[in-house]
Amino acid sequence: MRSKRNKTIDFTLEEASAKLLNQIIQPTDNLQKTSDKIINGDSFKVMTKLAPHQVDLALIDPPYNLNKHYDGLNFKKMSTSQYQAYTQKWINLLRPLLKKHASIYVFSDWATSIALAPVLEQNFTIQNRITWQREKGRGSQKNWKNGMEDIWFLTTDADNYTFNVNQVKQRRQVVAPYRQDGVAKDWQATKNGNFRDTMPSNFWDDISIPYWSMPENTGHPTQKPEKLLAKIILASSNPNDFIFDPFAGSGSSLVTAAKLDRHYLGIEQSLLYCAWGQYRLNQVKDNRTIQGYTDGVFWERNTLAAQRKLQRHKGEI
Repeated sequence: MRSKRNKTIDFTLEEASAKLLNQIIQPTDNLQKTSDKIINGDSFKVMTKLAPHQVDLALIDPPYNLNKHYDGLNFKKMSTSQYQAYTQKWINLLRPLLKKHASIYVFSDWATSIALAPVLEQNFTIQNRITWQREKGRGSQKNWKNGMEDIWFLTTDADNYTFNVNQVKQRRQVVAPYRQDGVAKDWQATKNGNFRDTMPSNFWDDISIPYWSMPENTGHPTQKPEKLLAKIILASSNPNDFIFDPFAGSGSSLVTAAKLDRHYLGIEQSLLYCAWGQYRLNQVKDNRTIQGYTDGVFWERNTLAAQRKLQRHKGEI
């Protein structure tokens, strides 16, 4: 029997209501004008049925080139050339869906990145490679623990793309505040502590992977945090833009897009993962919070108490 604090979403299909399952789109439906939905199907087939030139921001979290088990489906590690061909296949299907000035973010581990980089460079402009320090990782006696992941920031146009830098600042606590002529310099003194809102970098050390006491947590083995996805969505899209995720998993990108007033569409081959995602989407109307994103900025790890104190001061909780 699990703890009452365990908020993990991991119900079975038998436990899912018919109403919930009926909200999930099947690939036999007319998909040309589909929006704000999860499609249950094979991305490589479904993408051929979608309307062209509709995507402002694509979030791509494909299977990494590892042996991995996903709800009864196994992804087997390929040779580098085979994985590059697999990558080019989904890129060929994605490109017609993108708007002229779209942005694309692709997730990978360090080893997969070696295969990905040349293919991504051939098809898009690589603007940056973000390193996410996710902390959790299996230890090794003969190598360094793998606690990092890569996020490739790509654009279809080298010079014309969306990037809202002021919407993704990070709030850091000031330990040794510096004053000039008695006035705080580059930081804020508040009732809740001393803070500095810093410009975002390509090293993200403020985001934990979802864990059992977080309402967003599911049983998906490679779930991305809403906080991480919020950074990308806020930086590289605007309200009412269209967000697309062809490997949607348990719906984290779609849920985050909905919370941030974007339109979205996701494709996921596992009906169980679709059900978990749809369940989360149905909760957005009652809870639009994103853990770690408060007061329009992203906070460091282990600052939840300070965030709640600020919210109470503003009357938000």
